[in-house]
Amino acid sequence: MSRSDRGNSAEVRRRIAVEAARMIAEQGMRDYHTAKLKAAQLLGFGEQVPLPRNVEIETALREHQRLFQAASQPGALVRLRDAAVEAMRFLDRFQPRLVGAVLEGTADEHSAICLHVFSENAEQAIRFLLDHGIPYELQDRRLRFGGNVEQALPVVLFSAGEVVVDLTIFPLDGLRQAPLDRISERPMQRAGINRLLELLKP
Repeated sequence: MSRSDRGNSAEVRRRIAVEAARMIAEQGMRDYHTAKLKAAQLLGFGEQVPLPRNVEIETALREHQRLFQAASQPGALVRLRDAAVEAMRFLDRFQPRLVGAVLEGTADEHSAICLHVFSENAEQAIRFLLDHGIPYELQDRRLRFGGNVEQALPVVLFSAGEVVVDLTIFPLDGLRQAPLDRISERPMQRAGINRLLELLKP
């Protein structure tokens, strides 16, 4: 590939990343791959177009928020982090850990609070919600770990006021190894409630 081709490829990826970030920020789209494909289609690129990496999408998203959502996104992030504290206290027996956009600082009004919880079996966590009269939706999610290992884990979604809480239920030994982050391809950052409270300090 010539230097010119590499430059053109980088510019195409940048344009797609910027448009995908706009969709994520303004439309609440959360699947980065879908956002890339829709952005490429909207910009008129063909199927063989070089797509940006997830880290390029994340960089473009932070820039979009800085430029266009500076008045609203920080407040939304604080509200979600406050709600995450309450959810983690409620789920304390399952050793909850905050992950994703609310921890990393890119959450907005469309974001869910994503928690990893740990239990001897998924039924214990589900029964806990039932005992408290909380309606939920049960799904499953495939996560990647180091060594090219993939594992399907149960996911429970429920509402806390206007906020969606997304629980991935791990076995107890899941505390020792976090799944790989879809953006960095490194073990996902997790935060306990004490770290979250530190983030909320003025």
